[in-house]
Amino acid sequence: MTVALLHGNPETDAIWTDLVGELADRGAADLVLLSPPGFGAPVPDGWGATRIEYRDWLVTRLEEVVVGSGPVDLVAHDWGAGHVFGLLAIRSDLVRSWACDCTGLLHPDYEWHDLAQLWQTPDVGEQVVDGMRAMSRDDWIAQMAGQGMGGSAAAGMADSFETMAGCILPLYRSGAQPVMADLGAVLAASELPPGLALDPTGDPFVGPVGRAAEVARMLGAGHAPMDGAGHWWMMERPAEAAALLMEFWASR
Repeated sequence: MTVALLHGNPETDAIWTDLVGELADRGAADLVLLSPPGFGAPVPDGWGATRIEYRDWLVTRLEEVVVGSGPVDLVAHDWGAGHVFGLLAIRSDLVRSWACDCTGLLHPDYEWHDLAQLWQTPDVGEQVVDGMRAMSRDDWIAQMAGQGMGGSAAAGMADSFETMAGCILPLYRSGAQPVMADLGAVLAASELPPGLALDPTGDPFVGPVGRAAEVARMLGAGHAPMDGAGHWWMMERPAEAAALLMEFWASR
């Protein structure tokens, strides 16, 4: 099987290093890391960084992967999960299974977290991003490490942030509610590939505890709680995450 891993904001594919090692130790051999434009990958000319552009980018990338392997098993985090949800609405044929956190984004009552709402606010969002640009590399690494991101991943994020900064505002503004809730309704009415809602219950960005289980039921997916794990569960608990994923893939 081919497993494709997709990260979000403000990240590079370095977040997956520990999980990839754990999966390889358990026999997962064909692992592909997908980096969205601006987030560890170059930005194409004319790139607008909207949710739809990222969705269509993912369609194109998976079409390339599928030529050699057939439909893929997707694992996605943060806005990477958002891109997967968009993909599932239009090209679920590219996907053998999906395992995503941030499923709470699709709940009809989801409200974006505080920082996202600042980014979505005209003028305020620009000021916030300018403040982020002004941070030193050492301050970035310290801040992200304090939130649970591993040191090498935090360094990669700091080194790539200038490119990320140009993509954050249009991405979040294109996903302002009711966009994500409407997408959830579309997916709930669709026939989807087997799915797993990864649920790190200590993640402050995805809504109240219990939302992931509700959305899992809504989508006909499995539910995998990771009690007390935070936003970067793949670095905090890579062995636990690998075991959950391998069990999910084996059960299909």
